[in-house]
Amino acid sequence: MTPDQVKLVQQSFSKVAPISDQAAAIFYDRLFEVAPQVKAMFPADMTEQRKKLMATLAVVVNGLSDLSSILPVTSALAKRHVGYGAKPEHYPVVGAALLWALEKGLGEEWTSEVAAAWTTAYGTLSGFMTSEAYGTPLAAE
Repeated sequence: MTPDQVKLVQQSFSKVAPISDQAAAIFYDRLFEVAPQVKAMFPADMTEQRKKLMATLAVVVNGLSDLSSILPVTSALAKRHVGYGAKPEHYPVVGAALLWALEKGLGEEWTSEVAAAWTTAYGTLSGFMTSEAYGTPLAAE
């Protein structure tokens, strides 16, 4: 990621953070709409899960300017997700739902540059996570 892409991701996330619960709900609604089979991996009450998602995103987004600082956290997260039943093919679906939710949350501020920055960030991290969890990186979409 370029420094400009990192800045775009961080700036755009700071605009989503104030509506974090709503943004997380939009994400999970979209995820369960496009991949209903994954809903069984989540609790019936999603309140805590939405908070965990946004807290994790905040850590990752804030750490993008020093990627090596967040790699241990993302490695551990990837390995935990295997235990929850996550598979490599879930990563592109989750990424698409995340980008969709960010686009909805940011509205007119979701520009092609912001979209490209988030796509790069997600591709970089999901590739690392699949490599850590399964031994093989998943090609970025």
